[in-house]
Amino acid sequence: MKKVFLAVLALSMTASVLTSCKEAEKKAEDAAEATENALEEAGENIKEAGEDLKDAAKEAGEEMKEAGEEMKEAGEKAMDSIKKAGENLKEGAEKLGEDAKDAANKVAKDVEAATDDN
Repeated sequence: MKKVFLAVLALSMTASVLTSCKEAEKKAEDAAEATENALEEAGENIKEAGEDLKDAAKEAGEEMKEAGEEMKEAGEKAMDSIKKAGENLKEGAEKLGEDAKDAANKVAKDVEAATDDN
C-alpha cells in the first residue's frame, strides 16, 4: 500500500511539474510574442519619426528659400528707392545751383547798375 501511495504521490508530483512546465512554456511564448510586437511597433515609430523629420527639414528649407527671396526683393526695392532719392537729390541740387547762379547774376547786374548810376 505504501508503494502504491508513493507511486501515486510521485505520479501526482510529476503531473504537477509537467503542468507547471507547460504553463511556463506558454508564458515564455507569450512574452516572446509580446517582445516581437513591441519591437515591430518601435521600428514603425522610428521610421515614422524619421519621415516626419525629413518632411520638417524639407519644409524648413523651403521657408528659408522663400525668406531669402523676400529679402532679395526687399533689397532690390531699397536700392530702387535709394537710386530714386539720389536722382531727386541731384535734380534738386542742379535746380538749386541754377537758382543760385540766377540770383548771383541778378545781384551782379544790380551792383553794375548801381555803380553805373553813380
